[in-house]
Amino acid sequence: MYQNVVDFIRSLYLTTEFIPLHEPKFVGNEKAYVLDCIDSTFVSSVGKYVDRFEQMMADYTGAKYAVATVNGTAALHIALRLVGVNQGDEVITQPLSFVATCNAISYCGAMPVFVDVDRDTLGMSPGSLRSFLSINTVQTSAGCINKSTGRKISAVVPMHTFGLPCRIDEIAKVCEEFSVPLIEDAAESLGSYYQGKHTGTFGKLAAFSFNGNKTITTGGGGMIVTNDEALAKRAKHITTTAKQPHPYEFIHDEIGYNYRLPNINAALGCAQMESLPRLLESKRSIASVYKEFFSATNFIFVDELAEASSNYWLNALILEDKRARDVFLKELNEAGVMSRPVWRLMNELAMFHDCQCSDLSNSQWLEERVVNIPSSAQL
Repeated sequence: MYQNVVDFIRSLYLTTEFIPLHEPKFVGNEKAYVLDCIDSTFVSSVGKYVDRFEQMMADYTGAKYAVATVNGTAALHIALRLVGVNQGDEVITQPLSFVATCNAISYCGAMPVFVDVDRDTLGMSPGSLRSFLSINTVQTSAGCINKSTGRKISAVVPMHTFGLPCRIDEIAKVCEEFSVPLIEDAAESLGSYYQGKHTGTFGKLAAFSFNGNKTITTGGGGMIVTNDEALAKRAKHITTTAKQPHPYEFIHDEIGYNYRLPNINAALGCAQMESLPRLLESKRSIASVYKEFFSATNFIFVDELAEASSNYWLNALILEDKRARDVFLKELNEAGVMSRPVWRLMNELAMFHDCQCSDLSNSQWLEERVVNIPSSAQL
């Protein structure tokens, strides 16, 4: 039924072998930098490559500060802590997301609250967010309070799904109106822009990921970015076990986290950042070819908004219905062309089943229809 799609993707990637969804590309100074790191013996959480990687990320995104972490989940966890998310609080996010978003909220002892996404961005709907806050919350001296639970809503966390920027400017306006801090889950969106501004720079903080399947990788790694100097300093402090600077004494002034990115991983990241423009150029070219091919089919290729520029981390299609989606996934994977469905909605998972939700019609519609197809760069 979908042999034409299999044949097209094979022709695009020029192979009859298994085609993964997204594989890393090491085409620059990765080996040289990692070897230099090994020779220096600074392979753990201190070293020149950590500092350089942070500066490269700050320069690239336009953020004033960047703090490297062991993974994107750790980055988001610390970002939530930094804006004051505490035990018993609530954090508004979207149900169409990778589980790490809700895990990080749970690490703070807080509860996710789910609002709907927009069908064209797959990211948080500013209209759904505004509606929920208008109907369900009240402003008090303690902050934005959920009228039905009595809990404080301490943050809003939208995600730029598959690298497609959501309507983050509108979301930021809603957050400002209701006095709730905005944290961007930018894990998938390095190289994506909205209205000429890099994702992750619209809120107080943002979290990026450099997992092995991301646009660039450090094997495992993450990054907090912010324009707030005080938050940046505190992020670095509590991600390094809250140790006070001293030549030899071990003095820790609060409970901290061992979340600092190792120098050897950062060495890989520095080389990957050097290749990022080439990677993005290739990925946008592949997305353009996909868009043209699928325009002549019944599939909907999920494209960037007119005011956005996506990194097209994972190209996404919307199929007719769940039955068509399931047949598509079965046929492509059996043919050695990896494809996958969008994540199971977070509110459908056992640990988040009792969380408060708005109307999630768009999220439910998309869950039954969205698939990802091979999106690796070609260099």
